[in-house]
Amino acid sequence: MLEITALYAALLTFILLWLAARVIIYRRKNRISLGDNGNNSLLKRMRAHSNFVEYAPFGVVLLALVELQGSPAFVVHGLGLMLLVGRGLHAYGFSASPPSMRLRVGGTLLTLTMLLLSAIGLLAHSLF
Repeated sequence: MLEITALYAALLTFILLWLAARVIIYRRKNRISLGDNGNNSLLKRMRAHSNFVEYAPFGVVLLALVELQGSPAFVVHGLGLMLLVGRGLHAYGFSASPPSMRLRVGGTLLTLTMLLLSAIGLLAHSLF
């Protein structure tokens, strides 16, 4: 069972839904059905949503593989927290007006570190 991964996948889904709702609500309010119509506010919301979609699923897959390899629960939780907090900080920093580079960079570093540590752990487990 992937109980720990399921927890983080569910929590990450709430962030995804928040980001998607921001795009949908803005589109409806401004009657923009396709593309960004040259609207920088909509483009920023779309990119925040897209960036989340570009990284979170891959992180969840790696987290599941780490858990399936039998890693200790504290390791899986640590990686899951890094992904959750990293994606949350990035999304919030990206979405803020004005954007917070400190939150974006911190979120990006946490996310990339989680991906790197997961990949190294999986590779080490496969080779040794």
